[in-house]
Amino acid sequence: MSKVISFQIPKSGNTFVQYQEDRGKYFYNNLHQHPQCQLTVILEGRGQLLVGDYVGRFESGDVFLLGENIPHVFRSDAEYFDENNDLRIAGNTIFFDFQTFGSSLKEVEDFRDLFVLNEQINGCFKIQSDLKTVIIDLFDGFKELKGLEKLQRSIQILSHLDFNSADLEALNMIPVIRSLSERDGKRMDQVMRYILENSHRSISLDEIAEVAFMSKEAFCRFFKLRTRKTFTQYLQQLRITEAKKLLLETDLSISQISFQVGFQTLSHFNKTFKTMTEQTPKSWRKLN
Repeated sequence: MSKVISFQIPKSGNTFVQYQEDRGKYFYNNLHQHPQCQLTVILEGRGQLLVGDYVGRFESGDVFLLGENIPHVFRSDAEYFDENNDLRIAGNTIFFDFQTFGSSLKEVEDFRDLFVLNEQINGCFKIQSDLKTVIIDLFDGFKELKGLEKLQRSIQILSHLDFNSADLEALNMIPVIRSLSERDGKRMDQVMRYILENSHRSISLDEIAEVAFMSKEAFCRFFKLRTRKTFTQYLQQLRITEAKKLLLETDLSISQISFQVGFQTLSHFNKTFKTMTEQTPKSWRKLN
């Protein structure tokens, strides 16, 4: 499947299953959406995952299932954009376009399970434990499959998705935010890029509203409607997510991490971290 230009939504074709391999310096870094469900295995690379109202991270070995028409971006960490290093990314994705069945998906009894499954893929899910191992194994050799073998493997993969299992972790709030217009999508993409690139420093509401070419009041309404969070809440979530990574991967002091991710005071960082994780930064570092 070709790359999806930000919010230029491709029309559904006549193919239920499409396969894509991403290789390069960094993952496609525009917020985007498409009418296909998406199952992605991260083979190499790491960064921030923004999908609907969810803010989190991805890394090698992760497997994600995304529903149709949900705005998302796998934003590689800043070091992947540095031309002076040899970091690379790799990911394999299968796209499932349930729209190709048209009304048959509801009307044909043999498609009943597929119809129910499409309804259940409502948001973004992180696939874990035994199910993750099964899915990764089924991706092996998928590129070479054609015709009925390709369809058979695809149905086999879908048949393993049990939404009552703890192996499927739902990441979004219900109901899920879907389908931004192209205009709103481009505006959100611009805002998200700016936040990700500048979250390490103070960003005022006036500043981010100017990036969106909106008044402060209009921007606050626009942003919360599409993320279910205020701008401040969203920014803090990004910073805490980055702090958790640094607590695990570096020997930096908690104070150093606090300022590096953009908090102005250590006390504010500690309070925010505990509110969002129910742990102090020190206890979280020890337990993880």
